[in-house]
Amino acid sequence: MLKLFCSVARSGSLVGASRELHLTPSAISHALKHLETSLGCRLFERIGKRMLLNHAGEQLLAQIEKPLRDLAAAEEKLKQLGTWGQPRLRIGAAVSSCQYLLPNVIRELKKSSPNLLLQVESGDMPEMIDLMQQNRIDLALGVAADEKQHIESRPVFRDELFFVFSASHPWANAKPLTGADLRKQPLILYQQSSVTAKLVKDYLAAMEVEPPSVMEIGNIEAIKELVKLNLGVSVLAPWTAHKELARGTLRMRPLGPKPLRRQWVVAWLKGRRLTLAEETFCKLCRNVAAGMRMDRKDL
Repeated sequence: MLKLFCSVARSGSLVGASRELHLTPSAISHALKHLETSLGCRLFERIGKRMLLNHAGEQLLAQIEKPLRDLAAAEEKLKQLGTWGQPRLRIGAAVSSCQYLLPNVIRELKKSSPNLLLQVESGDMPEMIDLMQQNRIDLALGVAADEKQHIESRPVFRDELFFVFSASHPWANAKPLTGADLRKQPLILYQQSSVTAKLVKDYLAAMEVEPPSVMEIGNIEAIKELVKLNLGVSVLAPWTAHKELARGTLRMRPLGPKPLRRQWVVAWLKGRRLTLAEETFCKLCRNVAAGMRMDRKDL
């Protein structure tokens, strides 16, 4: 009814408003009378066929014009949405993937969907699952955690974890590592609460190895710099240090006779249909990951 009032105020006549709203003048006149009765005052001065706002009408128009414009803009945005859902993608991703995988994924995603509203949060998988349950993100990219009934996931890639150390470190001599070698090396890990840190600790515990100290650093680049200074060794995947491996500033070797592998997935709340943007994101993650260094060559 307020939209009808604004149309009459703009056109200055019932006939003009009827053309805009595709209603009969009598229907508009009846609606205006109902509005004036509800408000308890007249809104127009009727001079022949002209409908001119009186003081009360001017006050009402001034109060409702902006809210109605905002509502119209919101309605138009909703009409522009595709049948796949909202043109918005809220991603949670592990810090390492934010540094080495997501930039290329986002670049390609923006090419196919330039109007996509993209939001990225970083964190470990358990934290990101909590964010999904709070409706703060739509998808989580990270290392698969314990299976949860309320989560669905799609595999993206598998990698293997290796010891990483400086090129000048004693381990660079390629001699076999003993339990004593492992027990006397300080270990630098990314966030001891992370899924990866737990995997590493469980792996070493199975080998009856406990490092003399464990340093927790929240940034992969910082970890690599500390390792270069021989302040300890770390455990990383080749794709997080491919540049340093190529330059020879860092070296890697297997953790032990049995490889320690991780499964990376894109996860979402169970029962929710993925949007076109989300399906595209999953596909691009797999495509970009296919070009990352995952092998054991030259290690």
